[in-house]
Amino acid sequence: MRRDVIHSLLVANRGEIACRIFRTCRDLGITTVAVHSDADADALHVREADLAVRLPGSAPADTYLRGDLVVAAALAAGADAVHPGYGFLSENAAFAAAVRDAGLAWVGPPVKAIELMASKTRAKELMGGAGVPLLAPVDPATATEDDLPLLLKAASGGGGRGMRIVRELGALPAELLAAAAEAASAFGDGEVFAEPYVERGRHVEVQVMADAYDTVWALGTRDCSLQRRHQKVIEEAPAPGLDEALRTRLHDAAVAAARAVGYRGAGTVEFLVSAEGQPYFLEMNTRLQVEHPVTEAVFGVDLVALQLRVAEGEPLDPELPVASGHAVEARLYAEDPARDWQPQTGALLTLEVPDAPGLRLDTGYTGGDTIGVHYDPMLAKVIAHAPTRPEAVRLLAGALERARIHGPVTNRALLVRSLRHPDFAAARLDTGFYDRYLADLTAPGAGDPATAALAAALAEAVRATTAPTATAPTRFGAWRNVPSQPQLKRYRSEPDGAEHEIAYRTPRIGTPEPYDAPGVRVLAATPDRVTLELDGLTRHFALARDRDRVHVDTAGASYTFTALPRFTDPATQTDPGSLLAPMPGTVVRLAGGLAPGVAVEAGQPLIWLEAMKMEHRILAPASGTLTALHAAPGRQVEVGALLAVVQEDLGRDPVSVPEENA
Repeated sequence: MRRDVIHSLLVANRGEIACRIFRTCRDLGITTVAVHSDADADALHVREADLAVRLPGSAPADTYLRGDLVVAAALAAGADAVHPGYGFLSENAAFAAAVRDAGLAWVGPPVKAIELMASKTRAKELMGGAGVPLLAPVDPATATEDDLPLLLKAASGGGGRGMRIVRELGALPAELLAAAAEAASAFGDGEVFAEPYVERGRHVEVQVMADAYDTVWALGTRDCSLQRRHQKVIEEAPAPGLDEALRTRLHDAAVAAARAVGYRGAGTVEFLVSAEGQPYFLEMNTRLQVEHPVTEAVFGVDLVALQLRVAEGEPLDPELPVASGHAVEARLYAEDPARDWQPQTGALLTLEVPDAPGLRLDTGYTGGDTIGVHYDPMLAKVIAHAPTRPEAVRLLAGALERARIHGPVTNRALLVRSLRHPDFAAARLDTGFYDRYLADLTAPGAGDPATAALAAALAEAVRATTAPTATAPTRFGAWRNVPSQPQLKRYRSEPDGAEHEIAYRTPRIGTPEPYDAPGVRVLAATPDRVTLELDGLTRHFALARDRDRVHVDTAGASYTFTALPRFTDPATQTDPGSLLAPMPGTVVRLAGGLAPGVAVEAGQPLIWLEAMKMEHRILAPASGTLTALHAAPGRQVEVGALLAVVQEDLGRDPVSVPEENA
């Protein structure tokens, strides 16, 4: 077999995965080439690459999904190989073929293997022939009550797009149409199939690595059951709670799947494991997975280095690496779990995760970067490896809790609570975890935001008194701040919107002190750090500012506050019933028959907005009449844009309407 040494590698991707691949390339002495959209011109993966090539435009369809431009970029940069990462073109057989036709090495599986696994329906037929356990397909046209619940899935693509759970037979036609529309929009293929939905099933997968010499490794199992919108949030290796017979069966099935398609390189065979311990093949991902670091940690391997080795024609060691310990990974997203997982955008001021033995951070961002609207909202992956599962979980939760993350709202608190939830600790895992516990996991915590707001006010007072211009009392209309008198500061906490009013005194000499706060004593206060004694307990607060926002970090909790004016600005008020865009995005569709003058019900989905690779429903805030409609399919909107107005009918009782009837 031809063996070509790779000297220069282009990564046809962005963000965290591009940075992670570059890290291995640097270790191996390989020159790195990045591609970037205009929105990513100053992104971390561009800054870390040796060379970079611009792909004009910002939308994925114009840039990272343009295989012709990526191949041209590789040739222009003098690269001799292309690594696709994950997402975008990573499982596109035509792109892999174009890379090879251009005389470049493809760091991925054979084109034929990608083609065979590209359609989930065709892949299942092939796996059935190879003896891999499958769920029996269900024909939606002949489905009966006995077939429920059903899971509808897009035949192409992944990431939860085009996926629906159907529990009522009457809802099936509408859900089929919705799933097909979403699949066509996301993958250019509207084919959807149905299979039985396994209640309380676990998502368990096997990492495979294969070479051209008939060696296929099954590198253990991973559990990826904690998911939101069918997208993974927390992953771990090995999958806990599986008996040896089941592990062996999963490993054997994964190897059989790889051999059935003549696989080469890194791939993942995914299974659904029922509560009774029965595995069913889901799909094979013909690429590197987001969660690959947990396997690397447990087996002590570099999967990217192994991919490069196989692409160069080198054999794998006939003996599998030895597994050791347990690893857990959490995906840190810029999103608000309490508000339907809405993605967040804006400046990321600080991203600092503790560095300690057993911890790893994979990220495509640093403090000072901007989170835009065009791409997935994942900020980073935090991975912990320890001798046992409880130790790894404890290490990861502690690292996330101590991390300093300032900027958009993130899912950090949800991750910490998930890792410490009794069901997770006991490895009682299934894909319905967040369906059951999301409300509890996003409820206001047992922290002390009022004290954190006090620390913010005291630090601001110190900053004001030490600023060069702080030479006279400040006036706001008829309000006059006299330093020796109690002063007020108002804050709104994010993302819950609770308001805190802080009273304090600023003596002419000495440290600002709280007013009418028994049991609280100020030990030290600077613009960036406040130390308080609270009923004999000393606590430290670190502060960072961004215009009218202040971020407060203390042991076990972090807070973000927005400073409020003393008086309400009438210009900030919005008419009752206004539906505002919660984020920048594109309107993809409207509820059937939606027009001014129609009646709507409280909770009825009216508008579907696509942002950062996810669809978001805009719901009617009350039962009433739609009096204005400014949204239209295809229209791009900014955050806060007025989409529609619903005038509430006070004489009607609110009635929730299921989405399939919208």
